[in-house]
Amino acid sequence: MSADRPPPGVIARATPPAMIALAPVHGGVLATLHAAAFTPRDERPWTAEEFVALLGLPGVFGFLAVDHDAPQGFVILRAVADEAEVLTLAVPPPHAGCGVGRRLMGAALAVVEARGGIRVHLEVAEDNPSARALYARLGFTPKGRRRGYYRRGGRLVDAIVLGLEVQGA
Repeated sequence: MSADRPPPGVIARATPPAMIALAPVHGGVLATLHAAAFTPRDERPWTAEEFVALLGLPGVFGFLAVDHDAPQGFVILRAVADEAEVLTLAVPPPHAGCGVGRRLMGAALAVVEARGGIRVHLEVAEDNPSARALYARLGFTPKGRRRGYYRRGGRLVDAIVLGLEVQGA
């Protein structure tokens, strides 16, 4: 095996994906990525129209991760005063575990801090261990719980509310 080639089954990434600022024109690709990342676990993925409307709201921003013109995931936040909320982070299975979510969150947190943000919060499903692990690695800590926040095929799943102080983090 050549030293310049990864072992079989390992995805090699020469450069990290590009981070593109989201705009309403991205509604269709966001809906496709969201559906791939969250269904069938969730009952209903968000529509392109919902993403277009969301991205048109004051304080809403985010990034689309693209590698060789292929969208890999996205993050959307809403910032108000010195706080921001992660509204959704979606990385479909083919790209999960490759650092895309970490890079998206890094780009988003850098914007929050550059804008003078102090804290970021989000909800994560109790039954989503990979997302919970990502947020823990980024320094988010539990702040509370929302009982029955997510619907999963007729059952309710709690959301864990997480927070991060970004100033000086």
